[in-house]
Amino acid sequence: MTNPYVPLLVMMGVAAAMAVGGLVTSALIGPKRYNRVKVANYECGVEPTPRAAHSGRFPVKYYLIAMTFIIFDIEVVFLYPWAVAFSELAVFGLVAMLGFIFLITVPYLYEWRRGGLEWD
Repeated sequence: MTNPYVPLLVMMGVAAAMAVGGLVTSALIGPKRYNRVKVANYECGVEPTPRAAHSGRFPVKYYLIAMTFIIFDIEVVFLYPWAVAFSELAVFGLVAMLGFIFLITVPYLYEWRRGGLEWD
C-alpha cells in the first residue's frame, strides 16, 4: 500500500516544474529590448491628474472602485458556505447572516453616496 501523500507530492512537483519551466523558457526565448517605458514603474494603470503630478495623488474614483470589488468579494466568500449549510444553521445562521449583510450594506451605501457606482 502506498503513502496517501504521494499523489499530492507528484502534483506539487509537476506544478513547480511547470512554473520554473515557464520562467526559464520566457527568459531564454523572450525579447531582450529594454526601453525607458518598459523599465518604468507601473502605478496601477491610473495616470495622475496634472495637478497631482507634484503631490503624487490619484483620483479617489480609483479607490472607490477597488473598495467595491473588495466588498463584493468578501460578501460572496461568506455567502457561499452559508447557502450550502443553510438548513443545518437554522435560525442562528439566518440571524448571523442578516447581521453580516447589514454590516456589508454600510460601506456599500457610503460608496454609492460618494459616487463610486457611477461609470462616467
